[in-house]
Amino acid sequence: MTLEEDVAARLQAEVRRTGKPVKTVVNEALRRGLDRASEPSPPPFKLEARDLGLKPGFDLDDIEGLIERIEGSGHR
Repeated sequence: MTLEEDVAARLQAEVRRTGKPVKTVVNEALRRGLDRASEPSPPPFKLEARDLGLKPGFDLDDIEGLIERIEGSGHR
């Protein structure tokens, strides 16, 4: 097996950190990864959109008017 440089560096760092042999660190990491891969994926997150409506007197095409209604006449 040939490891890419970044993986080999992380492996060596873990060996130094734990003091465990390379074989043990590799086997533990593979077990964790394979265990996660076999776990069922959570269901996708679903969101129902709802129409919040537009309050009377608000015109989305009139940005300046909207800002004035929200912030007041002295917004400038």
